[in-house]
Amino acid sequence: MSVLTRDEAQTRAQLLDVHHYRVDLDLTTGDETFHSRSLIRFTARAAGDTFVELKPETLHSALLDGEPLDIATLDGNRLALSLTEGEHTLRVSTTMRYSRTGEGMHRFKDPTDGESYVYTQLFMEDVQRVFAAFDQPDLKAVFELGVTAPEGWTVLSNGITEQQPDGRWKAAPTPLLSTYFVCVAAGPWHSVRTEHAGLPFGIHCRRSLAPHLDADADEILAVTRACYDRYHEKFDEPYPFDSYDQAFVPEFNAGAMENPGLVTFRDEFVFRSAVTVTERQTRAMVIAHEMAHMWFGDLVTLRWWDDIWLNESFAEYMGFQTVNEACSDLFPDTWVDFGVARKAWGYEADQRPSTHPVAPDPESVPDTASALLNFDGISYAKGASALRQLVAWLGEKDFLAGINIHFKRHKFGNATLADFIDNLAAATDRDVHGWADQWLRTTGVDTLTPRLDGAGTGWRLTVDRAGSRPHRISVGVYDRDPSGDLVLRERREIDVPQETPAELTGPRPALVVLNDEDLTYAKLRFDEVSEETALRGLSRIPDALTRAVVWNALRDMVRDGDLAPAEYLETALAHLPEETELALLQGVLGFARTQIADRYVTDDERPAALAKIGEIARALLRRTEDGEAPGLRLTAVRAFIDSATTPDKIASWLDEGTVHGGPELDPELRWRILARLAVLGAADEAVIAAELERDPSATGEEGAARCRAALPDPAAKAAAWSALFDTDDLSNYLFTATAQGFWQPEHTELVRAYVPRFYADAAALGARRGPAMAEAAGRYAFPSYAVDADSLALGESHLADDAVIPALRRKLVDQLDDLRRALAVRSA
Repeated sequence: MSVLTRDEAQTRAQLLDVHHYRVDLDLTTGDETFHSRSLIRFTARAAGDTFVELKPETLHSALLDGEPLDIATLDGNRLALSLTEGEHTLRVSTTMRYSRTGEGMHRFKDPTDGESYVYTQLFMEDVQRVFAAFDQPDLKAVFELGVTAPEGWTVLSNGITEQQPDGRWKAAPTPLLSTYFVCVAAGPWHSVRTEHAGLPFGIHCRRSLAPHLDADADEILAVTRACYDRYHEKFDEPYPFDSYDQAFVPEFNAGAMENPGLVTFRDEFVFRSAVTVTERQTRAMVIAHEMAHMWFGDLVTLRWWDDIWLNESFAEYMGFQTVNEACSDLFPDTWVDFGVARKAWGYEADQRPSTHPVAPDPESVPDTASALLNFDGISYAKGASALRQLVAWLGEKDFLAGINIHFKRHKFGNATLADFIDNLAAATDRDVHGWADQWLRTTGVDTLTPRLDGAGTGWRLTVDRAGSRPHRISVGVYDRDPSGDLVLRERREIDVPQETPAELTGPRPALVVLNDEDLTYAKLRFDEVSEETALRGLSRIPDALTRAVVWNALRDMVRDGDLAPAEYLETALAHLPEETELALLQGVLGFARTQIADRYVTDDERPAALAKIGEIARALLRRTEDGEAPGLRLTAVRAFIDSATTPDKIASWLDEGTVHGGPELDPELRWRILARLAVLGAADEAVIAAELERDPSATGEEGAARCRAALPDPAAKAAAWSALFDTDDLSNYLFTATAQGFWQPEHTELVRAYVPRFYADAAALGARRGPAMAEAAGRYAFPSYAVDADSLALGESHLADDAVIPALRRKLVDQLDDLRRALAVRSA
């Protein structure tokens, strides 16, 4: 299959003006394929040759202006067209194949009740799996969809859908959309419908999840309404579509997709088991993120994929900020979670060999395959951090004024980064173009370090910068009170680089925290006194966001070899039992468990690291025995299970169906315990089968696959490997679950022979099953726990293999760099 190049897209955009698609889909033709017919009306501005894209199982016919085309000339995914100047119609009839990889038209059969569901995910090049199209973002058109669906199904689409007398469903014509935004979701959905601001709103899930959606419907709709109203306070342009539906769909690869009028979410956001307020907050942020795309992405769309970062960075920033503003009665400060979870993702991505500017050079995105590689922590977290810094420097009033100019000038059209910067510049006297060059066209992370000079009651603060970007930061200056608590003396904004040192009055502070409100994107270090205070007094810092900044700095110090992993764990043990902010607890425990215990300490040191995490969990369990902090207790229970080195305690919980003192075990906790017991050799196939009989859901099937692959048995490992790489039977989710179970730090010797097998098998899988599965293989099936020089050398030798598709190659580059870092941390 040919990928579309930027040059080809520009040439075709100059030639064509696409007006209208009529797409008819028949979903009643079987479980493997569906029928697709498309009628495209377009104008050729001059005579010329071009092509339309499609990836059919069978191409039945293609008629250009009523004349049949030779369908044997279909070359990969391209059907050639020779056009005269003027108006044209193209009719294409195909049979298309359903996907089980989350691309194109994905089909899912719910094991709970046997019901089937389909939905589209058409991002980048996957519209071609559903209907013929001129598939590039700057050829917008009106879409009219008709769908023939089995009896008892409901069809959702970008516009309001109605069932016709013949049983067929018809969707209202859309405004001008890019091809990748077209969406259909069909099946026997359970729906909760309401109305807000004169528009129909709906939330939808598969029937087996109905009780769980109903339990959360009030919260989901309250968040949706609050964010909708807040965006209308921020943006001058009204919501541009005729309805707002949110469908929680199975086996979804991403968190969500911003299809206009019909946002699709992974249905793990319909919580079957107990979750913390932080996890509910994450769902709210994703709702707000996708809604922001209705304006930035859908109303105004990128011209080419090099600007995809701007869509995602804007929605990421707006998602966190808008939930903070509109849902403060439901959730804590979202920027704490952003600082701990999302920014860490950005910092890691930006220090790898695969780093790229937030706004990549257009020449670095010559085609769709290369564009797909930029969906990473830089495009989301670093970009959002840059926008947050821009707002701190520019002021929110001018920022929103520039955004509204952007919407007004380009609504229902396409725009570039240059357009965006010009529109921001129109709202301010500041040099936005210069700021963009320094922040968006450069790579890497600056490091800021405080230096205090003086004595007595007069001190001068200088911020040393390793890097090139300007920063507007808040500096927090803290003293110790007689009880040992840290008290904010003052917080002041400064610009880095500084013209003159900042003058501090009073005695030498106990702690100086740069970027105290986390308004910029930079790694931080401490002066010598502040570092000691941070390590010994972290839990005495009054503000959760400041604690997040300090924990992030310690995390970076571990990753850079400047702080011993054991000292980080000692700091966690000293302070986490007193922590009240769940986002911090989850972030620090997650880093301690998955990075320090699993990768940064040696095999001999690992039991002690796990014991330390278990000690933290036990302290938190003791603290929450009164039942007044269920989210805190749930976090502690999860940490205790994941760090268990012996099976007895967690096995007793599983047998009794409850943790002593609560909570009772729900499906998530039961599968979590069973997975750990499998790793420890305290479970077998019979126990797994019994648990699956107890929970015969899709999540249960994933849990069983994970547990079976985690058994420390050569036959179980061989069966799991064969399922991953020898057949294409596993769906995207079952593949991921099996891969997650296969590699375990406890099983290093047992699976050592599979390390060299991974590279050839993953390359073959990527070539066979495409980029989504290649990315899954690189992320989840990579031998992450083989932390040794031989594994690193082996992996590096495979990077030159031409058989490795770009999506897999990018994951290998990142994984091998993480392996290189783990070796460096161990040696440090």
